[in-house]
Amino acid sequence: MRTAIPNPARLTMRAILLAALCLPCAAQTLPAAPSAPASAGQSVVLDRVVAVVNGELVLESDIDEERRFEAFQPFAHTEAFSRDKAIERLVDRTLILQQARMQPDDDTSDAEVDAQLDQLRKEMPACRGQHCDTDAGWAKFVNEHGFTVQELHDRWKERMVVLKFIELRFRMGIRITPEEIKAYYDKTLVPSFARQKATAPALDTISDRIQEILLQQQVGALLDEWLKSLKAQGSVRMIKPEEVAP
Repeated sequence: MRTAIPNPARLTMRAILLAALCLPCAAQTLPAAPSAPASAGQSVVLDRVVAVVNGELVLESDIDEERRFEAFQPFAHTEAFSRDKAIERLVDRTLILQQARMQPDDDTSDAEVDAQLDQLRKEMPACRGQHCDTDAGWAKFVNEHGFTVQELHDRWKERMVVLKFIELRFRMGIRITPEEIKAYYDKTLVPSFARQKATAPALDTISDRIQEILLQQQVGALLDEWLKSLKAQGSVRMIKPEEVAP
């Protein structure tokens, strides 16, 4: 049985890249319009502001969308959904998107988005038996999670924009040395396999995967510091339930 290479730290980077990377945090007005007219006797819940990020609102409905969007990122979430962590991700992603909008245009094409979504339809475990390979089956699956096909396309495109921005800003300048790869192998990977009473693969067969882990660690650390700086320089306010939004 194959033993997975462990990642020793649960990086904030993972939370931001794989889950953060999910839904738009554009400024919105209140109340939020319901997706369908309320039936007789059904109350309409007004949306509530949960955070204000440099003037942009993060709403209660964004948290619900964050939760529903997890269905389309089945390998990104290994823990139960957390409202507080969702708000943190939404705030971080809003900050990233605000910075991305100030950069020269580097549009992600609809064709690129469609290509990723086509691959997603083939790989998602939840799609098995749902006929996601057909347009009708895919639309039904998407609708069952509270999105239209176009809404999902737009949100996936935004996810790709965030990833591309992080890649260009942080990852390109990082260099992982052979000595760092060897140190990770000796001090982290080999002991981990030993605890499982297994033999670690030869270093030369997994050095590329170790390099990717170390890259993610460094990018995650840089991204965390950058976000802290943005929060210190800007205006980020969390709104408690008993507070009135500005």
